[in-house]
Amino acid sequence: MDFETAVDDLTERQAAAWGFRVGKKGTHTSRTIMLKELSHLMDAVPGDVSREDYADAVTAGNCLGKRTLANRKISLQHLRELYALDQNVALFRVLRELWGRHRSSRALLALMLALARDPLLRVTASAALRTPFGHEFARQPMTDALIEIAGDRLNLQTLDKVVRNAASSWTQSGHLRGRGRKTRQRVHATPVAVAYALFIGFATGRRGHLLFETPWCSVLDTDTHELIELAVAAKSFGLLDFKQSGSILDVSFPSLLMSRQWS
Repeated sequence: MDFETAVDDLTERQAAAWGFRVGKKGTHTSRTIMLKELSHLMDAVPGDVSREDYADAVTAGNCLGKRTLANRKISLQHLRELYALDQNVALFRVLRELWGRHRSSRALLALMLALARDPLLRVTASAALRTPFGHEFARQPMTDALIEIAGDRLNLQTLDKVVRNAASSWTQSGHLRGRGRKTRQRVHATPVAVAYALFIGFATGRRGHLLFETPWCSVLDTDTHELIELAVAAKSFGLLDFKQSGSILDVSFPSLLMSRQWS
């Protein structure tokens, strides 16, 4: 299953309730996953705060260090597109909860939420993830995938920009390394990252063993056996509930969902 199929299987109401974004447009026509900016914002506004608090930190507090108010507002708009910045949005609220648990997991957390919310970034995933470890990343498969989805809606200049931005995003997440010529490398999965990948899979309606076969788990460059071991570790940290009886797996998220109900 690819990312688009996973999201397309949701009803419009389900997608909106959890925080997925659908359609043909995406933030990567103009920005990357903005990991540095997101990190600055999360440091500036810790804890369970409102959507307005994030906006104030960017516009009034200038936590991103932008020179003009116009640039601050544009950056805020793109961060909202990618991450929602709203505690009422389940996928962001859980990312906010996990953000402080493990610093080394943050790049993967950001990428996974951006994949849930940027349709263009989702289209680029197969080209990045299918590049063999240690091999040079080729831009053409990513360009071809975008053309197949967008048709003539994106001109050549915009296509090139999306590819450059997406390649930068996959570099920020750790899947690629290098500047001009980029090489695929394996990322290091963590219990926190696995918990979030499983949670997003849960949001798409997957249960049991299928939770370990979603596109979000494929981002972690880890086989199913190790994913299960990391899920067990995540359970010990109180991030999820995990039960295994033979080939039957049961995963739930009472601590992350808390008292809010999502369906």
